[in-house]
Amino acid sequence: MTEAAKKRRILVAEDDPSISMMIAKVLSQHYDVVVVNDGKAALAKAAEAPAPDLLLLDVMMPGLDGHGVAAAVRKLPGMKAIPIIFLTAKTGPAEVIKGIQSGARHYLTKPFKIDELLLRVKKVLGA
Repeated sequence: MTEAAKKRRILVAEDDPSISMMIAKVLSQHYDVVVVNDGKAALAKAAEAPAPDLLLLDVMMPGLDGHGVAAAVRKLPGMKAIPIIFLTAKTGPAEVIKGIQSGARHYLTKPFKIDELLLRVKKVLGA
């Protein structure tokens, strides 16, 4: 990984501690990773400087779900085009469509392979 890629910031919002720890462990080898465990905290962190380069959002979280976070983040100054990858156990076609309509670049269903997540992150960030 280049030094430029190392500085890319990823905000992970996942309410399952084992999943968030695994994601953080893998992604932090290449990126600056910030982990929160609910939607409201994700929205607060997304609004802080420096803004994240990518959001990894669980769809089902307490307080504010991933779709709500995506919609709210899109309204923040300079955040309209931030890439989003949804992580979810919801696999139905209607859920995938809802995720894409919410602005997700990718929609990964749980359980997912960590290699697949890394590949999609690299693809979205161009690194």
